[in-house]
Amino acid sequence: MTFQLDSRLEADTIPIGDLALSSILLLNDARFPWFVLVPRIPNVSEITDLSDEQYAQLTQEIRIATKVMLALSKPDKVNVGALGNIVTQLHVHVIGRFRSDPAWPGPVWGHGTRTPYPDHAVTALIERAAALFAEA
Repeated sequence: MTFQLDSRLEADTIPIGDLALSSILLLNDARFPWFVLVPRIPNVSEITDLSDEQYAQLTQEIRIATKVMLALSKPDKVNVGALGNIVTQLHVHVIGRFRSDPAWPGPVWGHGTRTPYPDHAVTALIERAAALFAEA
């Protein structure tokens, strides 16, 4: 079976590129800097479904995404989570949080209405993020 990105993730994100295990996506919500890492492994919903090697690789990729988030957005805090309550396909959120963001200090999920990036802003953001991931 081949890997297929969940349609909800595909609809809500913009591709940045790929790491060894995971696709890197940008959640299309200008309110929060937000990466989503999706291991390109079919039929995986839990971290415990990964092999030891895949788990170690995903952990490294989360560290890389966190460092890129810190360099890209300079947030006050980076939240990392893998919930999967709505989208069961394994994916990891790496979210830059600011004390001034509209959801602080609470969770970002379910807070307000998503605000898509303007085309000109998202293009520059994707290029910068891709460059930082390439350097990592």
